[in-house]
Amino acid sequence: MAHQKLTTKENLLPFILITALFFLWGMAHGMLDVLNKHFQDVLHITKMKSGLIQMSVYTAYFLMALPAGMFMKRFGYKKGIIFGLSLFAIGAYIIVPASLIPSEWAFWIFLTGLFILGCGLATLETAANPYTTKLGPPETAERRINLSQSFNGLAWIVGPIIGGLFILGNKGMTSLAMPYFVIGSIVLVIALIYLRVNLPEITEEQPVHGVAVDAREAAFSAKPLDHQPHFILGVIAQFCYVAAQTGVFSFFVNYMTDPKLTPHFSNTTAALLLGMGGMGLFMVGRVTGSFLMSYFKPTRILAFYAAMCILLLPIVSLGMGWISIISLFLIFFFMSIMFPTIFALGIKDLGDKTKKASSWIVMAIVGGAIFPMFMGHIADVYSMSVGFFVPIPLFAFILFYAVKGHIVYK
Repeated sequence: MAHQKLTTKENLLPFILITALFFLWGMAHGMLDVLNKHFQDVLHITKMKSGLIQMSVYTAYFLMALPAGMFMKRFGYKKGIIFGLSLFAIGAYIIVPASLIPSEWAFWIFLTGLFILGCGLATLETAANPYTTKLGPPETAERRINLSQSFNGLAWIVGPIIGGLFILGNKGMTSLAMPYFVIGSIVLVIALIYLRVNLPEITEEQPVHGVAVDAREAAFSAKPLDHQPHFILGVIAQFCYVAAQTGVFSFFVNYMTDPKLTPHFSNTTAALLLGMGGMGLFMVGRVTGSFLMSYFKPTRILAFYAAMCILLLPIVSLGMGWISIISLFLIFFFMSIMFPTIFALGIKDLGDKTKKASSWIVMAIVGGAIFPMFMGHIADVYSMSVGFFVPIPLFAFILFYAVKGHIVYK
């Protein structure tokens, strides 16, 4: 596969600005993955109930994605980004008083804040993911979005470390106040910066890289979305990926602190291992994945990585000491390129339907709302290690999509 230009000179600054957004929502998601264990310990709730944390955020994705897409279709990407950042900040600020109220209702107020924060994240993802794919030649769209998502991976390292040091290392709900106040303030400042930045609007009808669309391509992109198999299967594949990713990320700390397994670690150590170990490999996977896509087809890399996850999950579930722990870390690496690659494949060649299609693929993130509760239920009934058998069928569908389901029929 020949090496091709990643972006153009005139699109470099917009590409950098949009890539910065990937860091923001990655940090927010990274902090979520230590909250399950925190609330289990502080409020004495089950693993299944702690799954409501992820459910509140990912349900917001499901409910907000289409409205966000319609908002941007009418007002453009820039206003959509500012709107998303504003919701992000409001949700973070709601969490602050929720963490300071000594009441049984604090958990539900906290979930409300997370829901609004999730609406902001959904809006940002609906805008930034397709925007990134349009900032250069279509042949390098998968590489571009994977490079941007590498900064998302960097933030996934920072999030668990913040959670481990400032939340899990303390007792009670009050430890949540300062981290979320700081995040809300940073996001608000960035929203104000975007108000002053000249961010060019991109229309799918006239690609910014200047490649003309021939009559055959125009006829294909005019077909309705429900007649585009690669898009429909892409939505399902994204649902499966986010469900699997959220399950693995959310219960990593539970797995690493399980007293039935040897070795096992403290909550704070497990959170640091999640940030520096698991998420570190996740970021390395995205950076190297973007590089590998210069020489290998993205679909082949996606297929190989999905197959590796299928092989490694049973080893994790068997609880074989360090062999299982190393396997769990490797799963983070092999999951790394899945979200951006599936996203780029799902919206490929959709022309003026790109924004709407992006909304549907972002809606598929609702898989993260459903799956952690099911995986938590399995862990409550059997054990945490047995719960890691559950994502295997999800990666099997991703393997199918990488091999055949992604094909664009014209």
